[in-house]
Amino acid sequence: MANPYPPLTDTPALTPLLLRGALLSPFKRPRADAEFPRTRLVLPGVRVDLAKLAAYERVCGFPTGDDALPITYPHVLGFPLAMRLMSCRAFPLPLLGLVHTSVEITRHTATPATGEYELTVYVDELAPHRRGTEATVTTEMRAGGVLAWESRSTYLARHRTEAQPPAATGEPEPLPTVAEWRLGEDVGRRYGAASGDRNPIHLHPLTARLFGFPRAIAHGMWTAARCLAAHGTPERALVRAEFRAPVLLPGTVEYAALGDRFALRDVTGRTHVEGFVRPPVV
Repeated sequence: MANPYPPLTDTPALTPLLLRGALLSPFKRPRADAEFPRTRLVLPGVRVDLAKLAAYERVCGFPTGDDALPITYPHVLGFPLAMRLMSCRAFPLPLLGLVHTSVEITRHTATPATGEYELTVYVDELAPHRRGTEATVTTEMRAGGVLAWESRSTYLARHRTEAQPPAATGEPEPLPTVAEWRLGEDVGRRYGAASGDRNPIHLHPLTARLFGFPRAIAHGMWTAARCLAAHGTPERALVRAEFRAPVLLPGTVEYAALGDRFALRDVTGRTHVEGFVRPPVV
């Protein structure tokens, strides 16, 4: 089906979108049955800025200079389009306080850093969550009209709800620790500079305290990318990461992995991120 909306001519600037979303947030009343924008934003002719890519690779721990994009990098390319949708008046969830709860990525084929791509981003659904309402945002990246990469991210707006908590299930065996990482207080600023995501909760203790955090917290997508850089991913892969608890900066975390599973936890055993890397579903 043809997209009725005209394609974008350039990547939206993130800072004005963050400001617009913040100003509109107090006027939004989230609920799972609310209407949401059906717009599909399309940005053709996307080429990667190799200097920004190298900065991203360094802060996330990926090797620099590889021909292939890190599996998480298309999320960075599509994030301004997602923000344009989530900061608009028609999006029913307030941008302030919105929590990135999970990401699922499928890389179908090679994605060279020197390629030219078309991005498509849209809000797929709203769903009730035991802590509020969750939105799913889908990003697709095509090369020559062929789907090369896609992701589904969930974002939670917390509010009172009558949804029941999920039934308890058996916890899997804890993964063995592979490495201990000491994280500097500047990780959020470095990732923000490389990705463009300069949300104030990630940049400085003072701005993080305005939103209820004792210190700045690491970006969820940085924690996922750092784990995947250590774990490794094949050319074709299905990746899922669930963000369980924020990582305070500075801090010390343990990277754990076994087989296709990985996790990031603090020294007390509290899990920040857990996920897996598997072959894509055919």
